[in-house]
Amino acid sequence: MEFSTGNMSCANYATTVVQYDNTSKVNLTPMEYTAKQFNLPEVKGLSKAQLQLHLGLYEGYVKHVNHLMSQMQSLAKHGDEYTYSITELRRRLGFEWNGMHLHELYFEALTGGRKDLGATTGLYKALTSQYGGFTHWLEIYKKVSARGPGWALLNYDPEAKHFFHTWVADHEVGQLATLPCIIALDHWEHAFMVDYKPAEKGEYVEAYLHALNWETISDRFDKVA
Repeated sequence: MEFSTGNMSCANYATTVVQYDNTSKVNLTPMEYTAKQFNLPEVKGLSKAQLQLHLGLYEGYVKHVNHLMSQMQSLAKHGDEYTYSITELRRRLGFEWNGMHLHELYFEALTGGRKDLGATTGLYKALTSQYGGFTHWLEIYKKVSARGPGWALLNYDPEAKHFFHTWVADHEVGQLATLPCIIALDHWEHAFMVDYKPAEKGEYVEAYLHALNWETISDRFDKVA
């Protein structure tokens, strides 16, 4: 079973270039993110309908990031006239931009099918060192949840050599600045509502964690450790 998010390839963007013409107006070249493709296998506990709905929502975040960037660039050409409008758009950008990238982390971890985490990997050893065992860590992580929409993240501080379990409300509230994200687990109801009732969220969490490609996640850790 394959899913893709369209004909666009992965999360590329054009660099914004600032130039000044003879009238001192600012011309900004268009900046646009493109939705990633995810070739997902069959996932036990998450139906095709659920995954398709979720992928569509991810595409919406990409669309709205581009829309906000375009609006800000357009308004910036008018100097200070739309300062307050730009400020409000910038505040909204954090929600959409983080929503886009958290979903990419979420789906990337499913791509390629389920693969176990090897006991010789740096990630396995680091989790075992801090939590006394991989299984012990996993049970703790399953409980990182809160009422309301948000994300359960596993962050890692490469300077302190320390993991953090982070609850992020919406997509942006509670993010730990600069800390790499190793796992991003979506707790919004749109991630599971086709297959599970709200009271069954724990079953969804189990299904997602069981389906993870730990080689992908281990690579993330190796790049920042």
